[in-house]
Amino acid sequence: MAEPATSAALVAALTSVEQRIERACVSAGRPPASVRLLPVSKGVPAGRLRAAAELGLTTFGENRIQEAEAKAAALPSARWELIGHLQSNKAARAVALFDAIHSVDSVDLAVRLNRMAGDAAPSRTLPIYLEVNVDADPAKAGFTPVTVAARLDEMADLIHLELAGLMTVGRFANSAEQARPTFRRLRELSDRLRPAQPRLGAGLSMGMSADFEVAIEEGATIVRVGSALFGARAG
Repeated sequence: MAEPATSAALVAALTSVEQRIERACVSAGRPPASVRLLPVSKGVPAGRLRAAAELGLTTFGENRIQEAEAKAAALPSARWELIGHLQSNKAARAVALFDAIHSVDSVDLAVRLNRMAGDAAPSRTLPIYLEVNVDADPAKAGFTPVTVAARLDEMADLIHLELAGLMTVGRFANSAEQARPTFRRLRELSDRLRPAQPRLGAGLSMGMSADFEVAIEEGATIVRVGSALFGARAG
């Protein structure tokens, strides 16, 4: 059982985030149910995650495999989704632990995940999001829009993967509004790609604590929120 002060702070933060999501959806003419909140647990101790689970937050986004493995042992009923960079040599560990991977940034990684998912459970289909660097930002990972379009059919043929949609990180800027072009470009790319390749899902994983309202207005279906729920990370 979580400490009362911890639970009270989380209730207040969760209520605020949910209200912000709802207002952004109303502004965009979308139903709030069209957006999924993915709490980001990077740097958050297991005790606080237990408190979050008591409030109904039972799926968490993690950046690092090692941290997720430790927390999964402490919260055996939780589900985990990988939102951070994945090295190919850790693909087997990722397949064993995560229910979805938001950061598939190369065809080689997709092929490896497909093989590992098939080896682990032949009937399993692992949802993935293709990370696209729509800003051509040298500091970001991901496919270019041209490359993802050229290689999409190849990845759609990987039978143990579900192409749930696309993912991006908003540009680092002084205001949320400055991130809007990034989110708009990802939505527009999805709109161009899906008619030609129906196996690409409509999911758009984009938007974090500082800019998720703008991401929702531009079509986000999953927002990855950490500090607005759990406070600033330690370290």
